[in-house]
Amino acid sequence: QMQLVESGGGLVQAGGSLRLSCAASGRTFSSYVMGWFRQAPGKEREFVAAIHWSAVVTAYSDAAKGRFTISRDNGKNTVYLQMNSLTPEDTAVYYCAAGLRVSTLSRMLGYDYWGQGTQVTVSS
Repeated sequence: QMQLVESGGGLVQAGGSLRLSCAASGRTFSSYVMGWFRQAPGKEREFVAAIHWSAVVTAYSDAAKGRFTISRDNGKNTVYLQMNSLTPEDTAVYYCAAGLRVSTLSRMLGYDYWGQGTQVTVSS
């Protein structure tokens, strides 16, 4: 079992930045692919970014490319999402996810564990 706890969400003005963190329990964190997804009101959950266990491979949605950066610290069992140049369209609940057998980083299938989410609100 793995538990994931997100933090760092909040209210920010357009153009601002936030850094989300996801702390994971469990001794095998370094073996997991970690991902960030988000869900805006009335919309389906969508992929934002993911990072391979080795941290060598990362993936981003088109909306996140160039603005967001995913990273991980296996020593702290934590994955981060640095979000810059935020726009109101980034307003959503952001979820952290973990999976051992994730064949496609951008698909929810394969992520076995999910956090409760953290709210990000970007005002115009």
